[in-house]
Amino acid sequence: QVQLVESGGGLVQAGGSLRLSCAASGRAFAMGWFRQAPVKEREFVAAISWSGGGTRYADSVKGRFIISRDNAKNTVYLQMNSLEPGDTAVYYCAATRVLLATIPSAYDYWGQGTQVTVSS
Repeated sequence: QVQLVESGGGLVQAGGSLRLSCAASGRAFAMGWFRQAPVKEREFVAAISWSGGGTRYADSVKGRFIISRDNAKNTVYLQMNSLEPGDTAVYYCAATRVLLATIPSAYDYWGQGTQVTVSS
């Protein structure tokens, strides 16, 4: 069993930055970040391999967001820069056995989510 706890969300002005953290218990997996805005489906944001050597991003965040991990701390991060109002959503981290998966059904464990709100 893996437990995931996100933190770091909040309210930020457009153009600002936030760093989300996801603390994991249990064995290590490949990890991903997803987001879900009101009345929208959950969408892929970024994924990282177990070693951290491989990453994948959604086109909408490429060049603005950076996913990383510190396996010594069992923590995955999402550095979000140049935030836009369209980035407003609940952000979820998730764990998977599938390398760099981009669909929610590939993920076995989910955190409770953290709200990110970007004001214009």
